[in-house]
Amino acid sequence: MSLRMTDTFIKPMHPEGIRFVAIFGAITLGLWLVSDFLALIGLGLTVWCYYFFRDPERVPPARDGLVISPADGIVSIIEPAVPPAELGMDATPRTRVSIFMSVFNCHVNRVPVAGEVTAIAYHPGKFFNASLDKASAENERNSLRVRMDCGRELAVVQIAGLVARRIVCFIEEGARMSAGERFGLIRFGSRLDVYLPEGTEPLVSVGQTMVAGETVLAELPAVPQPEPQPETGTDPAGVPGAQA
Repeated sequence: MSLRMTDTFIKPMHPEGIRFVAIFGAITLGLWLVSDFLALIGLGLTVWCYYFFRDPERVPPARDGLVISPADGIVSIIEPAVPPAELGMDATPRTRVSIFMSVFNCHVNRVPVAGEVTAIAYHPGKFFNASLDKASAENERNSLRVRMDCGRELAVVQIAGLVARRIVCFIEEGARMSAGERFGLIRFGSRLDVYLPEGTEPLVSVGQTMVAGETVLAELPAVPQPEPQPETGTDPAGVPGAQA
């Protein structure tokens, strides 16, 4: 088997998944003592668990000014919404792009833009199906506020789903992050919301497939440059507008 084929089927696993794969493997061994058929089912679930925690390398686009998808999955909702109150951002509605992750997607989450994480806020809640609109407000969530070097801000929110019972965040407030850098994961099936900076339009559509760290969600509008001020003429003595 070539190296390319190996890279296609064998992905590195995030350390968060080691104990879960070990548990599934131990159960499979126990089932093998009872029934070969049950052992095969256990083996299949163990392989699924390994792939759930897969953590492949991703290559973000090199161009500046892009907002990158923080998660693998499907765009489920695009609508104006106010970021979570616990982040302390203004109450002006922003475009929110929601990405639903099934239990078959890679669940490692990545920062959409380069910048400083100025706030991280955990909010306990319920466990509705993550594809529902009310999940953004009522489900358990972990929110990040990211300030870019240009001064614009963005929010990205990890939301627990119907099956997910554990949100994991790897970073702390004040961290400087690069676009596409890993910041957390969610177990098992969930959703991420991205609240785009004001005036930023998404470049994706509902139903589109996202690849974390690679798919472009939006492009930031150019920052307006101040108009040059007209120069005031002076004579050699420094008197404005004087005639020679």
